[in-house]
Amino acid sequence: MTGIRLTAPAPGWSIDADVVVVGSGVAGLTTALRCAAAGLATVVVTKARLDDGSTRWAQGGIAAALGEGDTPEQHLDDTLVAGAGLCDGAAVRTLVTEGPDAVRRLIGTGAHFDTTESGDIALTREGGHHRRRIAHAGGDATGAEISRALVEAVRGAALHTVENALVLDLLTDAEGRTAGVTLHVMGEGQHDGVGAVHAPAVVLATGGMGQVFSATTNPAVSTGDGVALALRAGAEVSDLEFVQFHPTVLFLGAGSEGQQPLVSEAVRGEGAHLVDASGTRFMLGQHELAELAPRDIVAKAITRRMELLGTEHMYLDARHFGAEMWEQRFPTILAACRAHGIDPVTEPIPVAPAAHYASGGIRTDLRGRTTVPGLYACGEVACTGVHGANRLASNSLLEGLVFAERIAADIVEDRPRAGAAETGDDHAPSPLIAPEARSTIQRTMTRGAGVLRSAESLAAAADELEALHNSAALAVEADEPKVAVPGVEAWEATNLLLVSRVLVAAARQREETRGCHWREDRPERDDENWRRHLVVRLTPERRPVLRRTETQAFGPVRPTQAPDCAAAPPTQPADVTEEP
Repeated sequence: MTGIRLTAPAPGWSIDADVVVVGSGVAGLTTALRCAAAGLATVVVTKARLDDGSTRWAQGGIAAALGEGDTPEQHLDDTLVAGAGLCDGAAVRTLVTEGPDAVRRLIGTGAHFDTTESGDIALTREGGHHRRRIAHAGGDATGAEISRALVEAVRGAALHTVENALVLDLLTDAEGRTAGVTLHVMGEGQHDGVGAVHAPAVVLATGGMGQVFSATTNPAVSTGDGVALALRAGAEVSDLEFVQFHPTVLFLGAGSEGQQPLVSEAVRGEGAHLVDASGTRFMLGQHELAELAPRDIVAKAITRRMELLGTEHMYLDARHFGAEMWEQRFPTILAACRAHGIDPVTEPIPVAPAAHYASGGIRTDLRGRTTVPGLYACGEVACTGVHGANRLASNSLLEGLVFAERIAADIVEDRPRAGAAETGDDHAPSPLIAPEARSTIQRTMTRGAGVLRSAESLAAAADELEALHNSAALAVEADEPKVAVPGVEAWEATNLLLVSRVLVAAARQREETRGCHWREDRPERDDENWRRHLVVRLTPERRPVLRRTETQAFGPVRPTQAPDCAAAPPTQPADVTEEP
């Protein structure tokens, strides 16, 4: 354990439970429903309202081998290709073989997917898939429908929920086992201010960290809270350098920040073309699947074309769909475009890449267990080994679904018990970052660790982030009056800075281009040296320590031990194997 916690008031209230699930997307709510059904006292904590997480923003759908002639083996092959040599084979096989039945159980929970005239599930195709295997709902509102069904099921089961609550830190007992979480409830209600949920099993399903960057498809709540909590608790994270930038995000003008409207890959799956201002289809000849190549390839092609032509965006042309298809198949995207003065029925859509999905996260095994006993992670916050260096389109909802069921099964089988939570009086509080540093962090990350990266850009980003980190610590030591005070905005900024520092450290270490990690100074993929995973841990001094696995296999997840080496300079990558 690191002994690091956020600076926060002592909990003023508490709840006792068997399981606390943090997050209310497909991963969190599925876990909670399965645990509650098995008779476990389950509490759901969510940062906004139950239906306000990342799941509801998912447009394209959920991938599974449900169609005639499709097989899990074909789904596995497409996933491995997209993952650029870093997928864990066992994890992918688990995903694709258990996926179809998990989707059917989701339907049994109440989710309604679009169907064909014959009553079969309607399937579309997205980038990297050689078959139509994407089930969708409401045309392009799949996430909203899944969220609706799960939220209704949670409310119908009368689960204890705590909304508008930011999770702060993990509680542990004297043996280092999980004993619950501390959290801060924003606003009045049954609970208010800082409190605690005491439970021997904690499931982090907090979603992504897209707010690390200036422009993202992620909602404002996606500030990397789960990864930051896990790092402070001593858990390992892996593959954090692999941030997927979605190729087709509605371009709202230079300097646009915050959550940007997504233009789903399913639009290309139905036949839309990527073109430049002259109407040239520049993806032809770039990949056998053209516009439906894996996302990293399409994002790179768009970025290269933008640089070549000196423009800030490309176009997605789907005028040939006609008004009826746009209105029936993609009503959400149509409305978003028209709200910004663009009519896809009569004109091409300006698009550019934006931060979309974290392929890495808290390192887990096939049952969602992390290196901290009793702590589980699921969904985008987790790194199961499924996505490798680049997530295959629409595998994210499926991963959340499949591994949520596995986590619930493990908790039910194990029935963990923990001792009393330690008070934390001896823990070193982490100096807080001033809320106004948030935009500085985002601009630094966008410049230095965005779609295009290099040793120079990453070094500059590392220096800027380290300066923020050090200035906060010095301010505390000097007892300066301008020290950031505890509060939601300061806690979020502190989490963003920690996650950014770890991401940049990993990106500097990986001296190659692979998947969605694109190093301009190292443009080739280097399997001999870098078909490996980078695993990161935090020292008690809040310093990230990296090691590299021996092979592309994910390896066993074992209880946390003391870090064994410091992060090496990027020219001398660490090559420390898994502890025996």
